[in-house]
Amino acid sequence: MAATSHPLATATALAVLREGGNAVDAAIAASATLVVVEPHMTGIGGDCFAIVAEPDGSVHGLNGSGRAPRTADATRYRALGHETVPEFGPLSITVPGAIKAWETLRDRFGTLGFDRLFADAIRYAEEGFAVHARVASDWARVAPRLAADDGARRHFLVDGEAPRHGSRFRAPGLAKTLRAIAGGGAKVFYEGAIAAEMAATVKGLGGFLEEDDLAAVTADWVTPVSVAYRGHDVLEIPPNGQGITALILVNLLDRLGAAKLSPDSAERWHLEIEAGRLAFSVRDHLVADPATMTVTPVELLSAGFTERLAAGFDPARRNPDVRLPAVPRADTIYLTVADRERRAVSFINSVYDSFGSGVVTPNSAIALQNRGACFSLRPGHPNELGPAKRPMHTIIPAMTTRDGAAAIAFGVMGGDYQPMGHAHVLSNMLDHGMDPQAAIDHPRLFWGEDGVLEAEAGIGEEVRAALVAKGHAVRDAERPHGGGQAIVIDRDSGFLIAGSDPRKDGLALGW
Repeated sequence: MAATSHPLATATALAVLREGGNAVDAAIAASATLVVVEPHMTGIGGDCFAIVAEPDGSVHGLNGSGRAPRTADATRYRALGHETVPEFGPLSITVPGAIKAWETLRDRFGTLGFDRLFADAIRYAEEGFAVHARVASDWARVAPRLAADDGARRHFLVDGEAPRHGSRFRAPGLAKTLRAIAGGGAKVFYEGAIAAEMAATVKGLGGFLEEDDLAAVTADWVTPVSVAYRGHDVLEIPPNGQGITALILVNLLDRLGAAKLSPDSAERWHLEIEAGRLAFSVRDHLVADPATMTVTPVELLSAGFTERLAAGFDPARRNPDVRLPAVPRADTIYLTVADRERRAVSFINSVYDSFGSGVVTPNSAIALQNRGACFSLRPGHPNELGPAKRPMHTIIPAMTTRDGAAAIAFGVMGGDYQPMGHAHVLSNMLDHGMDPQAAIDHPRLFWGEDGVLEAEAGIGEEVRAALVAKGHAVRDAERPHGGGQAIVIDRDSGFLIAGSDPRKDGLALGW
């Protein structure tokens, strides 16, 4: 079974599974297809994280996030007059880690070569694909930014405009690059002509990326961090990712009695939002590259820390003293696959904002991520920009295990929303008995950049009024909060049960 954010990617995953590939093969192939059909959301110029649960019960995490250039540091940025890392452009670019992560996954757990895994992606890039409504809408919003960059204008606009809904879009430059990687592996991407072009493009615009930075890329196996919840162990990738934020939030939901509240009540929404604000405050002050963190994940997930954090929750009123986190973004893809052996993969890939930094290499058509915007320039902050340092990272795959075996592989795209989405969807399933599709469909609530809660349709006026009475400001959400996928492995029946988010163009299928 596969659940992805686009029907063509789901079809790719199922084709690989039918041909004898396993869940890891299918996940990589689906991600490659998404690079082509959702190029604003993901790309080979981005990063990747994954959790793999093997049939023997072992669980493995992979951190495929790239690092800052070795010559980039906060002092240089401050000397250029910046108080924060620019959101777009050459100074926001970090080393893309995705291709190294894909190869590392394939080498350890996969069975098929990139030539097969990239076949659908290359075909869609060369022959074209129909642009879906959500993709067209998202693409059009960032067309002015794409028009400002020569490479982006050449490869991702048609006559200066975003492709329209229902039109056929081709990406011959990207097809050529994918074909080169399929033939020569990650080395072709990180060394040689493609790497030279990436470095030259960024340096030509005033950035710091060097060929040596690309050649030094790593994807690192890590032990997932976890907490217990409702008979499940909930697993996330450890920092530099923000997965620990989701676990802090899950601990708070458990401590504050979320399971006792009606799933659509104002009390439930108030608790989730306030617990989320507490958890995100921890993230924004403490989560970073583990080499510079001042606390450990064990400390942040301890019962004592949870208790102290929970003291900041008032069931009657909004806490005015919790610092709000940054603006949410939603330019990421998430997918999950489970194979006949019940190997499960939770997989996420992203360029951060739509088309990342807005910088696209002129020949190889690589949209370079703007993950450097996640760094702080505040002196002494654990997440302060530094040479070859990994930034605090928003993209997070998740999984639960039960009795030593994979139980739920899930994830929710949406930048800063992701930890909240993980906790909300998980609570829907484990606290309120929803199946994966109902848990994903359920309306969502999250704050905007000004702290006002943005409510999706389905959160009624009575609930909104009750939240206002507790001190919250509430308005309609202009756009959906994220998008997610989930596969439940039911050991009793032997069935795989999946859900895919209608907020995007996703599809869950199996046989």
